[in-house]
Amino acid sequence: MDDLFEIGGKKLKSRLITGTGKYSSDALIPDIISESGSQVITVALRRIDFDSETDNILDRIPEHVQLLPNTSGARNAAEAVRIAKLARAAGCGNWIKIEVISDNKYLLPDGFETVEATKVLVKEDFIVLPYISPDLMVAKRLEEAGAAAVMPLGAPIGTNRGLKTKELVKILINEIDLPVIVDAGLGKPSHACEAMEMGADACLVNTAIAGANNPGAMARAFGKAVQAGREAFLAGPGATSERASASSPLTGFLNEP
Repeated sequence: MDDLFEIGGKKLKSRLITGTGKYSSDALIPDIISESGSQVITVALRRIDFDSETDNILDRIPEHVQLLPNTSGARNAAEAVRIAKLARAAGCGNWIKIEVISDNKYLLPDGFETVEATKVLVKEDFIVLPYISPDLMVAKRLEEAGAAAVMPLGAPIGTNRGLKTKELVKILINEIDLPVIVDAGLGKPSHACEAMEMGADACLVNTAIAGANNPGAMARAFGKAVQAGREAFLAGPGATSERASASSPLTGFLNEP
């Protein structure tokens, strides 16, 4: 009960962050939040229609949920900074997920531009959560710049392929003194559980939930998987071995010596 996830000055019970993209209807969002238990949700600023009185995606997000606007669509640091400032000016708060992607084929984040945007926004009192490839040097520079967390991809965004960058993410967990939130590519609850078992602080999931036949049920499954993985990590998994080891003594079978 005391294992809270603290980030940006907030203490959270849930370590699952959800998204708002790719749903057949924005009307599903409240159910996704309820079923998953998520307390933080990310939304692209370009999807928010501030002039609409009847169909604003922000109206679907409960007040108790922390809004995490993202800079989706930004191709360089300057564009990311501009989007972040627009989001705050529009009343979306000072949390921001930095996404700088100029690669249209693989949609991999630009580490250099991400660091530059983070430097600027931290000085502007933003709580910055940058999306990155799991590169240790980029992560260290983000830590120096004052990022609130790092968000390495598990696999290319939207692929549902799982934790393909496991060894690199593990390096970040071991070497960076910031929360590590695995973001992008997680396609099944078992993928999220695996990330949490090895020590990730949280996971962000969107496509795997939005693309499920039953998004609400999948959101609930991811919520449970993240919790199970966290509890397993805290429990301390036993050591692995190359040789078999019986769980019960092999002597004394049927009273034989």
